[in-house]
Amino acid sequence: MFNKKGQSTLEYALIIAVIVAGLLLMQMYIKRGYAGRLKSSTDDMGEQFDPNAYTANFAISQSSNTLQTIQNRVTNTQHTAPQTNTKTGTETIAAYDPAVDVYSQ
Repeated sequence: MFNKKGQSTLEYALIIAVIVAGLLLMQMYIKRGYAGRLKSSTDDMGEQFDPNAYTANFAISQSSNTLQTIQNRVTNTQHTAPQTNTKTGTETIAAYDPAVDVYSQ
């Protein structure tokens, strides 16, 4: 009486329609979950660097002893003592206060 091939095709079409409808209904929750995870990741990164809020005052001194010899148009450079680098100073990063709209320390 009934066409079995047509019936199974209809059943497959209904199953696919139910799956697609379920995915469309879940779309909002998937977007919310993704947006929440993205926000959490950006919050974990912290504040972005702002060059206007950064001040530094450093004195860098370098010292090295080198011996350079030239023989037959070949330069030979030797370090006779270890090189030393010294960095001293201060560094300040100001926080932005949106209520005042100026940078404060």
